[in-house]
Amino acid sequence: MSQQPSGIELDTSLGYLLKEASSALRNAMEAVLRPLGMGITHYACLELLAQRPGLSNSELARGTFVTRQSMNVLLQALERDGVVARSEKAVSGRALPTALTERGRRQLAAASAVVRDVEQRMTSGLGNAEQDQLRWLLTSCVSALTGTDRH
Repeated sequence: MSQQPSGIELDTSLGYLLKEASSALRNAMEAVLRPLGMGITHYACLELLAQRPGLSNSELARGTFVTRQSMNVLLQALERDGVVARSEKAVSGRALPTALTERGRRQLAAASAVVRDVEQRMTSGLGNAEQDQLRWLLTSCVSALTGTDRH
């Protein structure tokens, strides 16, 4: 009777490899964003606000994978620095919509350029068709785990 290994074979585990890739991407992004005075959550917040102006604190927290409390602290700092502006009044409920200021748009432009370089370096060994396939495969993995259809 042969014994099956009780753990996961790390060399062939897709989950482990995905986590390793995620960690490498995060480290590379942090390295290029740090000289700009921001981290990944700061950058992601600006990117979300540029693409979806008026998001609330809760929506930004979900989109950047942090808690509402962490996002609130970040938004207060960004507002204090003149990077974002929040409405004095809520359009509905208690959520205060947030928008980028001109300073925020300039910060985002600089950050987007360096993040784009990191992504291009990460996929430099892949052709266009392989990059499209990777996007499709990763989206399929997310959909399978979240129960949402993103295709």
